Amino acid sequence: MDIDRETGTALLPKYDSNGLVTAVVTHATTGDPLMVAHMNAEALARTIDTGKAHFFSRSRGRLWMKGETSGHVLAVVEMRVDCDQDAIWIRADPAGPACHTGEPSCFYRRVAEGGLERVAFAQD
Repeated sequence: MDIDRETGTALLPKYDSNGLVTAVVTHATTGDPLMVAHMNAEALARTIDTGKAHFFSRSRGRLWMKGETSGHVLAVVEMRVDCDQDAIWIRADPAGPACHTGEPSCFYRRVAEGGLERVAFAQD
């Protein structure tokens, strides 16, 4: 066990071999899951500094702020890390849909018998 990382008070993210850590975003009021993305050290630092969620896009190979083109910014209410600091949980107030499809959450479908079905969210 890495005592400093697992029980200490220092932020010591455990980045993967690509320099990324997984970030899970939930709605600060409803608790609904909004999205999952990845952060590198710069995205994490900008998120902390600005209070707006920043991520690293693996497909585009660059840093981006959620809502930079759509205006659907995620205002960070609280950030937590898991016990070994290889995942980050962001509780945020979304300024519009969190999903690039226009849905309030990227998790707008549930697995059902025979396929997928749309679900309703508290913010719908």
